Amino acid sequence: MNILISTKKAKHTPTEREKEFLDKVQNTKYDRQIISGIKKFTTGQVPEDMKNFYSAEELQALKDLKGTGNDVEARMPVKITRHYFDIAKNSTAIQTLVKASPAETFDLDGAADPGKQMSYSPVEGLIHKYELGLIYVVGTCSAHCRFCYREELIAKKEIKREDGTIAPKGMAQVVDIVKYIKEHNQLVEQNGGRHPETGRERLREILMSGGDPMVLTNKNIAQWLAALSEAGIESIRIGTKELAFYPERFDATFFDMLDKFHVSYPQTRLRIMVHFNHPDEFLKKDEDNNYIKVEGGGLEWLEKTKRAITELGKRQWLTVDNQAPIIKNINNDPDALRIMQRELKRNKVENHYFFCGRDIIGHKAFNVPIEEAWHILNESQKGLSGVETHARLSITHYKGKTEVVTVSNEPAPGIPGGENGVLVMKLLRGAADAPDRGKVTILGRNPEAIWFSGYNDRVIFDEAGLFVETQ
Repeated sequence: MNILISTKKAKHTPTEREKEFLDKVQNTKYDRQIISGIKKFTTGQVPEDMKNFYSAEELQALKDLKGTGNDVEARMPVKITRHYFDIAKNSTAIQTLVKASPAETFDLDGAADPGKQMSYSPVEGLIHKYELGLIYVVGTCSAHCRFCYREELIAKKEIKREDGTIAPKGMAQVVDIVKYIKEHNQLVEQNGGRHPETGRERLREILMSGGDPMVLTNKNIAQWLAALSEAGIESIRIGTKELAFYPERFDATFFDMLDKFHVSYPQTRLRIMVHFNHPDEFLKKDEDNNYIKVEGGGLEWLEKTKRAITELGKRQWLTVDNQAPIIKNINNDPDALRIMQRELKRNKVENHYFFCGRDIIGHKAFNVPIEEAWHILNESQKGLSGVETHARLSITHYKGKTEVVTVSNEPAPGIPGGENGVLVMKLLRGAADAPDRGKVTILGRNPEAIWFSGYNDRVIFDEAGLFVETQ
């Protein structure tokens, strides 16, 4: 007798409250006018005003690498929206952010799985580090940053998993994520409020990421918000760069969905984690390429972006935070970061983190030296008020999120290895174990270091255990 085995995946069964909420959500269509791929530029299949975005020499250099081991688009696909092009054509920094360059593959050193995320992936599409769960809900964005820390996901690269298999990262499924959350939190509750292995408290916060969740429909986003809330999640983050790439996505139907969600789930808090890298992404310029001052204070924003930010700011049950890496030739400029921090805070956007570069494939084309990044951020915050300077400089170690606390300008007398000064790091959040928070590492300075490996021979004190494997 032949036995048929079903290959259908289990589906999430919504509660009556979920159904009632989802039935009220409206979808709409968006015309992002996306251009994908270098070929569109090389063959002239772009609007007339885009044809000079790449020079003939730039296009030829990219064509010469096509199909080789240094193929730039194999590392990261090319993608841009009309809105972002209109910004980039008058901004060198934004051109660097979105235009492909042969320099990306001159040195392909880097990790295939940055942060060893697959070590913390108990179910497909979920990374459970710290007291936060990150879920991949989509594998693309409206446009692609060339320095993207998810290049392995966006480019659909095969990754080695914990069981030894090799496959691209998959997307999270509602039924799997809900099941994991409930089982994990039940185990925590049964153990007196702490996980028996990691010491973490219950999983109460989820970051919807990818890719960019804002490329999904309102109903798709709403389904995740409702299901996560029903599973007991108290705070949901939506990580997005859509305010820079296509702010029109934040339209009346989206805000209507958020408002209806709040009515159905008033105890769930939402955090919109935006990603502005440079003030050119949201500030208007005059004919001389200067920002425009507003009478009474502040600078003039791009109208569509300002409209979206204003609407977000009206909702007291929702917060908006910005975080961005400091990247070579994009925002490694104290003046640009100072303007950005001041204007964001003025418009109810909290400055959350600035990041040192990650060890992605090809990271040497993008990363600013760690000590330089600290000095840039420190310099940018001179002249800002205390509430404008909440952002810290973070660098993600395999052990967890680590703050670059300070870099001394003078030698450290009496400290062996500190003859040229020291750098202090502090573990902010342990990827596996909660109790290590706050532990520090002191290193002898190396102004050229762009990753932890640049300090392997300069460890003075390593309470945090960031260099255990190198000792």
